[in-house]
Amino acid sequence: MTVIKILPHPEYCPNGTQITASPGTSVCEALLENGIEIEHACELSCACTTCHVVVREGFSSLGEMDESEEDLLDRAWGLEPQSRLSCQAILSQTDVTIEIPKYTINHAKENH
Repeated sequence: MTVIKILPHPEYCPNGTQITASPGTSVCEALLENGIEIEHACELSCACTTCHVVVREGFSSLGEMDESEEDLLDRAWGLEPQSRLSCQAILSQTDVTIEIPKYTINHAKENH
């Protein structure tokens, strides 16, 4: 099992936490399966940027980024060199540390 360390986020994970997931699972699937309700407006189809995360450790261990993901990331709030769409970031056997950005560009989200 791969360990995902999630840094504190005021809405989704106030104290930070660690979860485990099987290699081959996307970061987004792992978060959702463990009760961390990260936004995913396009239902994991790589059509938005609401599941954007910054990979603080283990970035190079994730599956290759394709052109569609690269193009979408250009529109993500708080883009950094280690940014990934969590629905496209596939875990290997290497542990990762992620940070969920404070904002997304999801204008349809309730309670904004």
